[in-house]
Order: sequence, then C-alpha cells, then structure tokens
Amino acid sequence: MLGLRPVELTVYETLVDSYQLGVTELCLATELAERAVRAALRSLTELGFVHQVNGLHTAVAPDVALAMYFLRREDDLRRDRLLAGELQVRYERAAGVRAPADLVEVVHGPEAISRRVDQVMRTARHEVRFVDKPPYATPPTALHPVEEELLNRGVRFRGIYERRALELHDLRADLEMGLSLGEEARVVAVAPTKMILADGHLGLIPLHSTETTLESAVIVHRSALLDSLGALFARLWEDAVPLSLPGQPSSNEMSIADARLLALLATGLPDRSIAKQLGLSYRTFQRRLHRLMDELGAQTRFQAGLRAAARGASSLLPPRQPPE
Repeated sequence: MLGLRPVELTVYETLVDSYQLGVTELCLATELAERAVRAALRSLTELGFVHQVNGLHTAVAPDVALAMYFLRREDDLRRDRLLAGELQVRYERAAGVRAPADLVEVVHGPEAISRRVDQVMRTARHEVRFVDKPPYATPPTALHPVEEELLNRGVRFRGIYERRALELHDLRADLEMGLSLGEEARVVAVAPTKMILADGHLGLIPLHSTETTLESAVIVHRSALLDSLGALFARLWEDAVPLSLPGQPSSNEMSIADARLLALLATGLPDRSIAKQLGLSYRTFQRRLHRLMDELGAQTRFQAGLRAAARGASSLLPPRQPPE
C-alpha cells in the first residue's frame, strides 16, 4: 500500500495514531525489533512521511505527505513512459535488421501457447484482430480475461468466427459478453487458419494441431509474413457475416431469446446446434422458429436469416403498420 513496505507502513500508522514517539516507544507499540524500526524511520524520513524533533519522531500530516509522494510517483511514471518509448524505438530499429530466422518463434504445448496468446494480446495498444476456429489450447468457456481487460481499456477487438467455433463457445458468458463490451464479430463458413494479430507488430498462428489439440504455434514479428496475415484478415472480414447478439431487449416486440435465435440463424449454424446453444429441445426450437418465420413473413430459414443479418438482432420484426 502506498508503495511502502509492511514494516514502514506499520511504523507510520503507529505514529499517525500516537502523533509523536521515540524509538523505544515505537518498538513497544509495534512489537518490532529496534533495528527494523530505525531502518523504517530512515526510509520514512527520506520519503517525507516522518520528521524528527528533539529525538522524537512525528508523523507528517497524511494529506501533506501523500501529496508530495504522489507528485514524485507521477514524475517517476512520466520518466518511465519516456524510457519505454525510447526502448520501443530501439527495439523496432533492431527488429528491422533481424535475420529471417529471428522473425518467427515456435512455441510448443497448450500451456505455453496459452501464455503466449496472453502476452501477444497485451502488447496491443490500438487493436486486436483474431480468427477463431477449433482446436483450442484452452476451451473457450468464458470471455478471455485479457480481452475483457483490454476492451475496458479502449482497445478495439475485431473477431472472425468460423461457424464450427460458435458451437463451442458459451453464448452468454463468452460471445454476448464480448459483444456487450464492444467486440466486433463476424462469421464465416470456413476459415483457412486461426490467428491473433496485435496492432501491426506481432501475430500468432498455429503450426501443428490435431482435431482436438493445438500442439504448436508460431509467433510472427513485423515482417512481410505478418503483413500478409493482416491482408488475409481484411479479406475475410469483408466477406464475413456480422454477428449481432442481443444483450438487452430494445423493443417490446421481441424477446431476447427470439432475437438470439434469429441472430444465430443468420450465421448459418445448423438447427440442432442453435437449439443446443439456446438450451432448447429440437422440437421446441422448431416450434419457435416457425412462429418467428410467420411473424417475419419469411417463407424459408434462408429468408429469415437474411432479414436477421440485414436488420440486426435488435430490430428483426417488420415495422408496425399504422392503423387505418
């Protein structure tokens, strides 16, 4: 707390409560050894939390001491940011003359890959782009905590999901959570590869995998290969279908459950997969779908899906006609 070590904080709190004490009294009050108390007093005096008068130690008023402390911390933080910027420039300059073999890094094993996914995403300052398809190093049961953190910090997330991936993600805890925080998502029938791109300087793609396990991956640094991955993402993004899942009902004409159904229908997911995501029996799903198709005036699932994609999940029903 406050950047103070536990012993220093204990001594300062004791002086705040007692106002003024000698070393012997401090040792008794804190139950600390004299050497530890004297070391804490020296540090607190240097930091401006304590001053000495006639052999007694007095706590500097917290509003004064903390104001000075925070100003010093702000100065240190500004210097650290300048240094970080300079180091990044030097790093990028050195990266520009890397040998080709140094532009990629191979990572083996699901645990190592998961750690590197976190690290790659955390380097993003502006945008993370990703293509999501099986298999996974870690099963996608909830929104990735790093994505949630970065979205809350204002980093843009654009994700392309292969249709099979939607069947494996949790609808509410993962997909809807991300969209509610600002993730932009689209769906393709088949994606050529999964990838994560952090701004334009770092990427990660699979190297070898089985049907169920991601065994190795490649970290790609700034290079023509990384530029090509960015171009591939841009092309996939243009051809993908927007994924629009409701977080809250925006109209009394449609429930969230019905809007979810039609939004998933627009992605082309099989009926049984949609029923599973919604927690419905297949028969119940069929009844609800046919009712919605009637309300939409759609003759086929394809037509209903087109209306869902064109209008968005929050306004899927046609406008009411004014009474004659």
